[in-house]
Amino acid sequence: MKDKNSLYHLLESIDHKGYPNYKSTKGEYRFEQYILHIDRVQGDPFAAPSHLTIEVPGDIAGFPEEFRKIKHRRIALQDRLLRLFSFQTSKVNHPAKGSGKRGLIEVCRPGQEILERTDCEIDELNGSIYLRFKAGFPANGRTINSRALILMLFDLLPKCVSKALIYNKEIEYQVRSSVELADDQSAIRQKMKKMDLIAFVADGSLLPRVNGISQFPMSGAVLFQSPDPLRVEIDTPFSGKITGMGIRKGITLIVGGGYHGKSTLLKALERGVYDHIRGDGREFVMTEASAVKIRAEDGRSVHGTDISLFINNLPDGRDTSHFTTEDASGSTSQAANVAEAIEAGTQVLLIDEDTCATNFMIRDELMQKVVHGKDEPITPFISRIDQIKAAGISTILVAGSFGSYFNVSDTVIQMDRYRAFDITSKAKIEAKKYPSFEIAGLDYRKPSEKRIPNKSRKEFFGDRIKSKTLGLDGFSINHETVSLRYVEQIVDSDQNAALCKALIIAVERLTDGRKTLTEIVDELMKQLDKDGPKILFAGNKPEAGLAIPRRQEIFACLNRFRPLKI
Repeated sequence: MKDKNSLYHLLESIDHKGYPNYKSTKGEYRFEQYILHIDRVQGDPFAAPSHLTIEVPGDIAGFPEEFRKIKHRRIALQDRLLRLFSFQTSKVNHPAKGSGKRGLIEVCRPGQEILERTDCEIDELNGSIYLRFKAGFPANGRTINSRALILMLFDLLPKCVSKALIYNKEIEYQVRSSVELADDQSAIRQKMKKMDLIAFVADGSLLPRVNGISQFPMSGAVLFQSPDPLRVEIDTPFSGKITGMGIRKGITLIVGGGYHGKSTLLKALERGVYDHIRGDGREFVMTEASAVKIRAEDGRSVHGTDISLFINNLPDGRDTSHFTTEDASGSTSQAANVAEAIEAGTQVLLIDEDTCATNFMIRDELMQKVVHGKDEPITPFISRIDQIKAAGISTILVAGSFGSYFNVSDTVIQMDRYRAFDITSKAKIEAKKYPSFEIAGLDYRKPSEKRIPNKSRKEFFGDRIKSKTLGLDGFSINHETVSLRYVEQIVDSDQNAALCKALIIAVERLTDGRKTLTEIVDELMKQLDKDGPKILFAGNKPEAGLAIPRRQEIFACLNRFRPLKI
C-alpha cells in the first residue's frame, strides 16, 4: 500500500496529459484517518464516474461495539453514516470547471426507508467502515486536470470523513438516536408476532405524503388515531409504551369514501415491511415482513405458474396448473401474482380494489344468474379468501364498492376524513340483509411449487452479459427487459440494481435443471444471510449502488424474466 504523498506526486506528474493516464492512479493509498481505494477509473471524462472506497479502520472510526453487534443496529448505523457523509459531500460538491463529470462526487442519498446497502458497510468484528461512492475525475477537454482532483482528494474528502465517519460529540446524538429507534422498531416487530398482529399503526403517525411522487410527509395532515376496539399497547426500550391500531390475523377490510384515506393507509402498510427514519411520520407503522401487494398487471409474462385455484376450464383447454403466457390479462396476471406470492412464502396479501381486475375479485348475483358458473372459468378471489385464510395467509383489502366482502371479513375499518373507525359490528348487521357470495363444491389446493427452470446459462445470456438498471421500472440484461414497475414494494432503484445481480447469480450458479424456483431462492437467501452483500459483487469486487432486496422481490423478478422457461 502506498501513502497519500505517492498519490499526490503521481497526480502532479500526469497533469495536462491525456485522460487515460488517470488509470495509473488505481490502487490503495493511506491517509491520516483512512485508506483511499481507487477501485475503477473512468477511461473518458464523459464516461461513467470512477469508483472509490474510503476505509476507516475501526480503532480510528471509534464507534461503540454495541452499535454494530446486532444486525438491525448495524444496518441503522450504516444508514445514518451514509446520510451524514452524503450531507457533508453535498456541502462541498461544487464540480470543477471542465468537461464531462468534472469533479462531481456522487454519494447515495437514501430515501425514507432504512435499507441494507453496499454503499456503507461496517465490519461487525473490528468496526472498520467501508464507504463506497463515485467521483468524476476532472478534465479540461480530454486532458487531465490534476489540480482539481487534488483539491477533491486531499482537501474536501478528508473534511467529509472527519465530520461524518469519525465518532465524535457532534454526531453521537444522531447515531445513538438512529440505533435506539432501530431497537424500538425491532421490539415492536417481535411483540407483533407474540400478539398475532400482522400490522401496527402507532397513534400520532403521519401517513399522508406531500404528493403521489414524493415520500416526504405532508405537513399539517391529520395524525392517525386508533379506533378504541383495535387499540393495543406495546412496550419499547427507548420510547416507552406506544399505543396504536393492531391489525390481527384474518381478513381486514378498509372502507370509506373516496379521498378519505383508505389507499393512504394501505400504502403506509405496504412500506411498513421496511423500517423508516425518524421524522418520516411512519417510524412505527409496521407490517409483517413477508407482506406482498397484489394487483392486476396486464401484459406481464407468466411461466409455469399454477393458477388453477382461480382459473380453470379455459375454452382452449389449456392446463392452468402449469400456465404460461407472454401477455397475461388483468385477471390472469392477478391470479398469477397471488399464486406466486403464496409460493414466495407471504403471510399477508395487501390489495387495493383500485388496481384490481374486477372480474377476478367478484361476480355479483345478477351476473351469476345471467352467465352460469360452468361458463365462467374464473373463480373470484372472494370465493377463495376464507380458504386462503385457513391456510394461514391473511388479507388486508381496500374496498370502496365490493360490499360482498363484508360477509367474509373479520374486521372492518372505515376511514372518514383520515380518521379510522372500527365498524365491524355495523357492517356485519347490514351484510345479513344481503346474500353472501358462495360457490359450492370448491376445494382448496395450495398452488404447486414444483416449478423448475431448465435452461443453461448460455441459453439465458449467451457469451456476454450486459446489464442496466432502469430506475424503479426494472432492469435489462442484454436485450431482455425485466419490468418491475408494478412490483410496488420496490422503493429504491438500488434494489433493482441488486435484483439484477441476484437474477444473474441465480441463473449462472444455481439453475441446474433440478432445483425448483423456491429452492433456488432459498439457496440465494441463505448465501445472502451468511456472506452478506458481497455475493452480489462481480468476482467479489465491492461496488456501490446495491440495496438488499426481500425474498419476495427476488421471486418477483425471476417470475418476470421472460427467458426463464419452466
